[in-house]
Amino acid sequence: MNVVDKIVLQGEKEDEGKRIDVFLAAELDYTRSYIKKLIVDELVFVNGKTVKPSYKVKENDEVVVNIPEAEKIDVLPENIPLDILYEDDDIIVINKPQGMVVHPAPGNYSGTLVNALLYHCKNLSGINGILRPGIVHRLDKDTSGVMVVAKNDKAHISLSNQIKERSVFKKYVAIVEGVIKDEEGKIEAPIGRHPVDRKKMAVIEDGRYALTLYKVLERFKENTLIEAVIKTGRTHQIRVHMAYIGHPVVGDPVYGFKKQKFKLEGQALHSSILGFVHPTKGVYMEFEAPLPEYFVRLIEILRRSTY
Repeated sequence: MNVVDKIVLQGEKEDEGKRIDVFLAAELDYTRSYIKKLIVDELVFVNGKTVKPSYKVKENDEVVVNIPEAEKIDVLPENIPLDILYEDDDIIVINKPQGMVVHPAPGNYSGTLVNALLYHCKNLSGINGILRPGIVHRLDKDTSGVMVVAKNDKAHISLSNQIKERSVFKKYVAIVEGVIKDEEGKIEAPIGRHPVDRKKMAVIEDGRYALTLYKVLERFKENTLIEAVIKTGRTHQIRVHMAYIGHPVVGDPVYGFKKQKFKLEGQALHSSILGFVHPTKGVYMEFEAPLPEYFVRLIEILRRSTY
């Protein structure tokens, strides 16, 4: 069986006792039935060994999920312009634009960041398979900003370990609905797959630990400009947490208000700063991506209060 993608996850304290199929269905964009099939087909390994769907996850378990080829995969290099903030033999740091998907997926094999990287780079880390070469972490399609890509396996492992240890610094800027009264705050609420809508995430009791720190930068008539630092990297974390406290990100089509005042292409969320220890140089490096034009224009509109 031809494996086209390999996903590596790690069990955390809050995952203790969960069935492996439940754990994976909550973490991945696949149905529980499909996950069960992968397990039965011996494509899921825990600490190097195959398991049954009833296996109970333990803290620090290394879970490897091999995704088989469902159709002919043809991920081609494409001459798509990249905003490169930094590059050397080990890593490439990109300012991803809003609207760009990070990696190919079934039914969408072109126009992604990976297609652009394959054209630009001779080598990318192969740890995450054909569909996600070099991809250590993701940004949502409509979230812009800085992200790092690994050019070789050594760099990939180093960056992945830093992410697992929560030592990577991630700061975002967002415009949210409503006026936040406090100058700063902390949102400590577990996030997991939504119990009804499996395409969404939600704050749920048995979710995975998630911590977001936020600080008010500027207040407007009906909105607030904030910066947010995430201490964990859960799917849609800032979007879910801000919606949870009643201040969803402006323009968010999934977690935001149904009635939107502004004609945005997606949520007003930007990854502004990313900091980590360089995989081979061993020095801390920090990269900043300037706010995109649409974001700056929206701030100007809010300052004029003409909406």
